Amino acid sequence: MRAEYASVPWLAPISDLMPHVLAADFTQAFIGRDWMIQSLLPGVPVPQLLGSYPKGAHSAFFRRIGKIAAAVHAVAGPWFGLVTGPGHARWSEAVVASLHLIAEGVESCGLDAADLRKAADAAQAGAHVLDDVTVPRLLTGDLRTVNTMLAEGASVPTICGVLDLDRTWWGDPEADWPARMARAKQDERLSFFEACPAPADTAGVRWRRHVYEVRHLGALRLERHRLGNRAGVRDSYPAVAAELSALTCGR
Repeated sequence: MRAEYASVPWLAPISDLMPHVLAADFTQAFIGRDWMIQSLLPGVPVPQLLGSYPKGAHSAFFRRIGKIAAAVHAVAGPWFGLVTGPGHARWSEAVVASLHLIAEGVESCGLDAADLRKAADAAQAGAHVLDDVTVPRLLTGDLRTVNTMLAEGASVPTICGVLDLDRTWWGDPEADWPARMARAKQDERLSFFEACPAPADTAGVRWRRHVYEVRHLGALRLERHRLGNRAGVRDSYPAVAAELSALTCGR
């Protein structure tokens, strides 16, 4: 919650889509925990409404996601890493630190995180490739269907709200969650890149994507564990292994 609150001023380019913070208290003096009150967003959650549109219309939705992401990525920041800090002078430092942090979270759940530690070591060894990214850009961290609202009754799926951006950080736009999900299937999701163009497909860009994918898979392992999805947790290990193989062979 504190991360979301701290991100609000930086998310000004999409403020018309976001709830307004009406009140917040982090002293924990009143109810023993942090709290924040936000305005109510209009619309219907995307998972409930998008399926009612024909598949051909879904491209408009993903194109709009790309436009929102591009507006956020245009914001340059003071350091690499979480918006709330700690800040890092180099992108490689932020990436390696985040991989170790995710590994700690996985281990705290009683799960094996040796593969994530190996990925952190590989990222450290390839720090010079990561450090080709020199400008910290604002990343949404969690811009996805469940965190967006659609206008009810619109002729095409029209995003009217964005919420729950509590995982913002400064870094490479290619590391952002919506860019990853736009590549998840070769379908209308690729319309994302019409509004948020990907960089030239160089060896360095491809290698960095493998690092970012391990980070995403590690975060998903934690989320699946939280939700009791044992099969999903189990499946994350061979998926990370495939990315590790690409990392050690492709640098």
